Amino acid sequence: MESRPTYSARTLSLELLAVLLALLFLAPFYFVVVNSVKSFGDLLVNAASLPKSLHLENYSRVWEITKFSKVFANSLVITIASNVGLVLISATAAYRIVRFPSRFNKLLFFAFVSAMVIPFQSVMIPLVRVADKLHLMDSIPGLVVCYFGFGVSLNLFLYHGFVKSIPREIEESAVVDGCSPFGVFWRIVFPLLKPMTVTIVLLNSLWIWNDFLLPLLILSSPELRTIPLATYSFFGQYTKQWDLALAGLVLSVTPIVLFFLAMQRHIIEGITAGSVKG
Repeated sequence: MESRPTYSARTLSLELLAVLLALLFLAPFYFVVVNSVKSFGDLLVNAASLPKSLHLENYSRVWEITKFSKVFANSLVITIASNVGLVLISATAAYRIVRFPSRFNKLLFFAFVSAMVIPFQSVMIPLVRVADKLHLMDSIPGLVVCYFGFGVSLNLFLYHGFVKSIPREIEESAVVDGCSPFGVFWRIVFPLLKPMTVTIVLLNSLWIWNDFLLPLLILSSPELRTIPLATYSFFGQYTKQWDLALAGLVLSVTPIVLFFLAMQRHIIEGITAGSVKG
């Protein structure tokens, strides 16, 4: 008769599986970082090997060629401005829909949620035509407005679930104490939305910072390029500068990875808090 595996053996097996999966997902980071300090010739010979010598000049060349300080500033401005607008629009809209239920508000919420399933590729051409008519093309404010349109659906959906978890009695007590409807939201409700706000800012930052297609459609001037667009300049029709492109990729992902590592615990905290109704 076969003996059943003990709890410790099962746990050890799961831990080994988790380690293997972690190594599998970390493998691309290894290739990117290791090959970013190789010469182009060494990279072509064996991309998996450790570098024979460190070519740190790849980073300095990328900094000069892409004008990295400028494209970094562009990406930072776009990410911050988009996050501020998305948080303000989504939080206020979600609060209005939850606290003032009506047939119109339910229909509006359904429309926002339905927009989440529409693939971006299906609206690219209409987006460019509308942006051109509204004079949003080739401008950072125009790109930020486009991010408002594409990001508000998910943000509103997340805020909607979180607002439901806030007891209405807290707001009623504030009204009794003489707080205006405007003050109830900004002084009472919005501070309570902090876990979800941090989650939304983190998710939006990961999306906007690394986004390539929307800036490619909206921005055309070299001085307005974001980091992904600047990195793409190393891939031409006949040549691909992999050594410089990978160094540029390391420079581009380092800030957002550090930001993610510092804020990742708030993702679970925000989502689980929003899933429980008070």
